[in-house]
Amino acid sequence: MNYKVVFHIDWDDGQVLNMALGNMENLLKDPSVDSSEIMLVANGDSVRLFRTEFCGNFLPRMRDLHSNGVKFCICNNSLNKLKYKPENMVDVCEIVPAGVVELCKRQAEGFAYIKP
Repeated sequence: MNYKVVFHIDWDDGQVLNMALGNMENLLKDPSVDSSEIMLVANGDSVRLFRTEFCGNFLPRMRDLHSNGVKFCICNNSLNKLKYKPENMVDVCEIVPAGVVELCKRQAEGFAYIKP
């Protein structure tokens, strides 16, 4: 099977990020998956979890997922609201103009929406 999946987090909660990472890891391990497009969109207060000083133990898992094609998209509107600078975000992250617009685009492209 070929999966197109977008995971969405919007709370500053490490348990939610941990669950999302685990879901993505499990999806990639599934032998029925021929190919996949997997991405995570973070907006609202969750963007703090992707700052280099707060990412901590999640960073190795994020880098491993990224090396397997997973995209991590961070909402620029949220960064601006919280006064975070893009250069302070983890290097695997891609900054998108608006998280909600990114979610709408992906759903219009047929991505399954998952909110851990």
